[in-house]
Amino acid sequence: MANQPHGGVLKDLHARDAPLSKALAEEAHRLKDIVLTERQLCDLELIMNGGFSPLEGFLPEKDYKSVVETLRLSDGTLFSIPITLDVSQADIDVLGLKPGVRVALRDPRDEQALAIITVEDIYQPDKEREATYVFGGDPEHPSIVYLRNRVKDFYVGGKVQAIQPPTHFDYVDLRYTPAELRLHFKKMAWRKVVAFQTRNPMHRAHRELTVRAARQRLANILIHPVVGLTKPGDVDHYTRVRVYQALMPKYPNGMATLALLPLAMRMAGPREAIWHSIIRKNHGATHFIVGRDHAGPGKNSKGVDFYGPYDAQDLVTKFREELNIEMVPFQQMTYLPATDEYQPVDEVPKGVQTLDISGTELRRRLKTGAPIPDWFSYDAVVKTLRESYPPRTKQGFVLFLTGLYNSGKDAIGRALQIALNQQGGRSVSLLLGETVRAELSAGERYLIK
Repeated sequence: MANQPHGGVLKDLHARDAPLSKALAEEAHRLKDIVLTERQLCDLELIMNGGFSPLEGFLPEKDYKSVVETLRLSDGTLFSIPITLDVSQADIDVLGLKPGVRVALRDPRDEQALAIITVEDIYQPDKEREATYVFGGDPEHPSIVYLRNRVKDFYVGGKVQAIQPPTHFDYVDLRYTPAELRLHFKKMAWRKVVAFQTRNPMHRAHRELTVRAARQRLANILIHPVVGLTKPGDVDHYTRVRVYQALMPKYPNGMATLALLPLAMRMAGPREAIWHSIIRKNHGATHFIVGRDHAGPGKNSKGVDFYGPYDAQDLVTKFREELNIEMVPFQQMTYLPATDEYQPVDEVPKGVQTLDISGTELRRRLKTGAPIPDWFSYDAVVKTLRESYPPRTKQGFVLFLTGLYNSGKDAIGRALQIALNQQGGRSVSLLLGETVRAELSAGERYLIK
């Protein structure tokens, strides 16, 4: 059976507020509104569907301070990441924000009203304290950079009432809410579920790791990748989801399911591991794989890790009784060519040959078109990655020639088109200014001044 939600009750605000949704939508038309940022949109979606249970809104000051300083809400419930709604002084003045005021929260993509927040309080956070306590204080940490440069000066706390979830047009069939995923586990009669968090493409080692973890615990597998905000420079979520879809048939029939998580990651390492555990618990998982340097942003510009390699596992272990979800330590897998299998690094006898390809080496091979061995990944996965990240020789490019009238740019353009066509390897199109004027701007008149 599915794990109990954090705090004992799944805070599914859509189910709770369904009888009021029409009235709330009509009220939203009359209210002033806040157009959410991309991070706020991700947070609101998981507040409303219960992924952030026991939260029912954005943190008021007492809960914010408690979470920052103690990893707990003011009532003592474990919660490690502050979920906040930031506004500027101008927003406060224009919207007339004060306790008791109701404001509509709108999707930045289509301006649809998603929820109404009733303001409990407005407060000015200590951002330096938040940066130090939550993220470790390194000024190069991406979330500290975000906090200092993009987060506004005030936070609004208050509970929300749900009108509708954000509209998604991509991978709709994979976007399970916690309630839907719990129902899926029940229908499949899955009693134990090992959840795997990822923001990267998956390869053979990840498949071996998750299968091994599930078999050791007589459990099934939830592949639960993040498709909200991740680390800048990560592979886009469209490519990653196609990779996951290509990988799923490689699991034993009925062992695993794929569901997408619209989470805005903070890359907060140990605290984020606690947060991820709570989120997977709310989705019904009984076990959660916590990796080496889990949810860490890597190294700073001096080559120093933001977090220790096992800080996340240590913190989750510290709170294991309250979390009530069993941590599965991520085992570094390596390939043994002699036996054509993957084994945990710490179980390989000394002197046995092993093979690995680092993320940096994989990116180099994708960039240059170098072969990627089948012991590392599956053909379908490599094909998907190559389609999204073709080598330079297969990428398109634009040459833009500009110059004065009769300077020869058209002649140079025609010569280049012939030379490139003669070279072969890619199709070449030539777009001249006179073509633009004749074909794309027919009827427009231009004055020479």
